[in-house]
Amino acid sequence: MTMTEPVRTDVPLTGAQILANAKALAPILRERAAEIEKNRSLPADVVQSLRDAGVFRIGFSRDWGGPHMTSMEQTEVIEALSHGDASVGWCAKLGSDIGLHANFIDQDEARRMFTSLDMHSAGVLPVTGRADRVPGGYRLTGRWGFGSGSTHADWVASGAMVFENGEPYASPDGSNPHESRLFMVPGDQIESVDNWYTLGLCGSGSSDYTITDVFVPENHSLTFDNPKVPNGPLVQPDVIQRSMCGVPLGVARAALDYVRGLTIERVDMLKGSPWRMSGLAWKDNEHIQITLAECEADYSTTRAGVYRALERQWEVTADGIGTLDDLTPDERVAPALTGWQAFQMSKRVVQRLADLLGTAAIRSGDPMNRWLRDSMTMAMHPTARDRVTQTVGAHLVGARPSMRFMLGIVDKPKTESDE
Repeated sequence: MTMTEPVRTDVPLTGAQILANAKALAPILRERAAEIEKNRSLPADVVQSLRDAGVFRIGFSRDWGGPHMTSMEQTEVIEALSHGDASVGWCAKLGSDIGLHANFIDQDEARRMFTSLDMHSAGVLPVTGRADRVPGGYRLTGRWGFGSGSTHADWVASGAMVFENGEPYASPDGSNPHESRLFMVPGDQIESVDNWYTLGLCGSGSSDYTITDVFVPENHSLTFDNPKVPNGPLVQPDVIQRSMCGVPLGVARAALDYVRGLTIERVDMLKGSPWRMSGLAWKDNEHIQITLAECEADYSTTRAGVYRALERQWEVTADGIGTLDDLTPDERVAPALTGWQAFQMSKRVVQRLADLLGTAAIRSGDPMNRWLRDSMTMAMHPTARDRVTQTVGAHLVGARPSMRFMLGIVDKPKTESDE
């Protein structure tokens, strides 16, 4: 498959077909990585290739005619794309959230909004905007940072605090003294700010964007504690964050494959002999052997932990009865903790492999240079920071986590017995 030979989209794609398409795209994306980075956002034909491959539909359920992919399968797709290019994997993850958003919107209205399974989303969850209640909906205004993929999204989801008559709006059920919601706005109603000049993930187009006094109908807003479809694994409050760790996993695997290939095959162009370090061919050098083995162990154990945590969560909720509350404390924190570990592992492994390459890794044309910058940049994401480990540790000892949404914890309305 090439960028000029799209896959068929006139028939439903299965999860297996979408994953195969993502894997086929990866080497093409690798070849275009420098172009994508220079463009500072995904080129239009790359976005179209993702659409043609079925990538943006991975979050849609069977009821929508979607592939009904598990969280594990969705993560595999993001991992495969990130093996080709991290910025593409990053935008593909956020773009494919549209099918998950659909589960938290009135279904009749959602079908009017999302007229194709191949539409895609972007947006920013932090509540940096302001939404004033008006008849029939809200007037939304604000500026949001790090709007990855927002320059080419069909719908943009933005978090905002709700006000009414100039005062903070309290949730009617008493669960929140100042309600916040996520607001879905068509992509052509946002204004992008051209400020995405950064160390890594340069091609993700993660510019700021603004929305100014845009009317958002009531049923175009959502919260992740109020699904509009029956209970199941894809309507749990943490569903949006699960596949994000596919990006660091894909980058770490790409860097490992690259250095292993160099170790086996690279030759000294002047002497025609195996590339040597300290008088030994690379493949015979003990330091390189140990480093590669340790990096493989770090990657393999981290990846296994990620998928086992997702599998256990899926097992408990797949019957349509179980919820995240049915998990043990250790099982509850496992997806957030292993996701955090994936980002840390990727940064650590890529750094160690770059150290092996030495000055070759600092050249702009070497892919290790990009992986090094990408892994450092993605590790600044909130899902990779210390607040995640604080949240996990607090939950395990019965204290209050600072990022409760990371664990899918929803504050219940108070009752008289709670007083």
